[in-house]
Amino acid sequence: MKNNILLVDDDKELMAALELKLIKEGFKVETASDGEGGIKKVRFKIPDLLVLDVNMPGMSGMDVCKILRSENRTASIPIIMLTARDEEIDRVLGLEFGADDYLTKPFNTRELVLRIKNIMKRVYAPPETKEQFQYGCLSVNLANHAVLVKDKEVSLTLTEFKLLARLIESPGKIKPRDVLLEQIWEYGDGVFSRTIDTHIQRLRSKLKDAGGYIETVRGVGYRFHEDK
Repeated sequence: MKNNILLVDDDKELMAALELKLIKEGFKVETASDGEGGIKKVRFKIPDLLVLDVNMPGMSGMDVCKILRSENRTASIPIIMLTARDEEIDRVLGLEFGADDYLTKPFNTRELVLRIKNIMKRVYAPPETKEQFQYGCLSVNLANHAVLVKDKEVSLTLTEFKLLARLIESPGKIKPRDVLLEQIWEYGDGVFSRTIDTHIQRLRSKLKDAGGYIETVRGVGYRFHEDK
């Protein structure tokens, strides 16, 4: 079964080139030329991954990302953001709004394909082994990306789940911010430590009663504490 990619960008030439490349790589592709159209298509049919331009007239990519992350049905869609400006603030804001990755224009289409495949592999590949963690009301299955609190499923973004996984894999061990940035985003340069703080706050909020397991180690980083 082919994975479905939604491209949202007002640059028609770029979209045509990306659509052709992705179809050749075996993906099904749909497109939208603005943020409003992108949201309508996502709500009609959830894509397996969204490629989203930041700078569009009307509703920006940042706004689209924020809206999708706020709705349960769309909160977990992997999102790659595209930005025409090579500025740290764009990258940081994109990550803080919930993007899983970003590319700065102009970029090589092959690089985008590789990043898409990498995310698809992490999110949708069949699990080889089952890894289950249970702490009080919190249940985490690393193999199938399932998180339950009081037997109710919690919808996390790919980045939020990776963050929780890194912490829960080594309970009691302090994870410095710079290590988490490098492990999760794989390009720590240019990504500020407050990015991780924002994701931790969002993760704690989503975990509700189980959020207390994530402990702040002031001036260092975070750890998963078995006794909250």
